[in-house]
Amino acid sequence: MSDSGSGWYDETLHKDVAQRLRMGRVLHRDRTGLQDLVIFENPVLGRVMALDGVVQTTEGDEFVYHEMLTHVPILAHGRVRRVLIVGGGDGGMLRRCLEHKAVERVTMVEIDRSVVDLSIAHLPSISAGAFDDPRTDLVIADGCAFVKNKGVKETAERFDVIIVDSTDPHGPGAVLFTEEFYADCKARLTPGGVMVTQNGVPFLQPGELKDSHRRLGRLFGDAGFFVAPVPSYYGGFMAFGWATDDAALRRQSAEAIRPRFEAAGLTTRYYTPDIHVASFALPAFMLDALK
Repeated sequence: MSDSGSGWYDETLHKDVAQRLRMGRVLHRDRTGLQDLVIFENPVLGRVMALDGVVQTTEGDEFVYHEMLTHVPILAHGRVRRVLIVGGGDGGMLRRCLEHKAVERVTMVEIDRSVVDLSIAHLPSISAGAFDDPRTDLVIADGCAFVKNKGVKETAERFDVIIVDSTDPHGPGAVLFTEEFYADCKARLTPGGVMVTQNGVPFLQPGELKDSHRRLGRLFGDAGFFVAPVPSYYGGFMAFGWATDDAALRRQSAEAIRPRFEAAGLTTRYYTPDIHVASFALPAFMLDALK
């Protein structure tokens, strides 16, 4: 990880390849108690937040990631009232969920309060006031314990959509990729509910794709992936896990999705109903990895 000392930030998530981002002004850097966090400016990507040496979000391209992980499950479902976000401390996922006026409540469970506070202070355009929305229920707690209904804010509430906006499966984020966690999430879904997950870059992380597919497939009637290119997540397409017991939801046409999109009145920079449908068409190397 780290500032190389020459004005560049070296991300070394992957063993044999890396990316470098030029560091302009450093807005914040310290250990939060749970993670090493840095926020800095880059001439192309704007403000960048990295945790433990891995880029988490940037002002420049966050819209691709956040639009796809929210609008795809919400519009595919069509009747979403309650959403649970596990992680997502920068607030981008929360903001995009709240753009759906029919959504009555979004519960966001983030383990590290300082990530929320620093994002509001230094990356305000990403959350755009979402934490002040009366439909927001921010819970600072361990996401695994929350879905298991143990500890902080015990509740039997169920959700139409669960979004797992996690870090990669290393360190604190590893437990969010286990079959036990996925099973606990399923128990918190309403009938016909949808769970989506951040699932890495399959070209460089094929094992993560295979593991998630196997675990989700044992629990849900329909488990698969959709994809989108997020420039600051080096390595090509990013995969998003998809899991539900209603197999019809991901087989809808753009013509079926379009009226929902128009009724929602969304303004997007990446997502469209046609992109929604096309994102479930996986490249051959991913299909081969899933065999």
